[in-house]
Amino acid sequence: QVQLVESGGGLVQAGGSLRLSCTASGRTFSTYSMGWFRQAPGKEREFVAAIVWGGGITYYADSVKGRFTISRDNAKNTVYLQMNSLKPEDTAVYYCAADRDVLTLRVHLASQTTYDYWGQGTQVTVSS
Repeated sequence: QVQLVESGGGLVQAGGSLRLSCTASGRTFSTYSMGWFRQAPGKEREFVAAIVWGGGITYYADSVKGRFTISRDNAKNTVYLQMNSLKPEDTAVYYCAADRDVLTLRVHLASQTTYDYWGQGTQVTVSS
């Protein structure tokens, strides 16, 4: 069983930046593709970004492309989400997720059903 713990959320003004972290337990983190999702009040959870287990391929939702960057440090069992130029519509609970199937196609990383493990989430609030 893998446990994921997110951190780094908080309150920030529009135009500001935050960096979220997600640290995983276990010794096989480097073989997991990782994703970030978010859920705003009254809305469905949606895909934000993903990074393939090898680290060389990333994938973003159109709404965050050019503003958010996903990265990973396998030595620290941690995946990051650097969020710049934040907007009020980025306000949500942000979740990280892990996919243990090394054969998952990149396009499938946008689907919640791809992932095997989920964190508890961290709140991000962007004020206008």
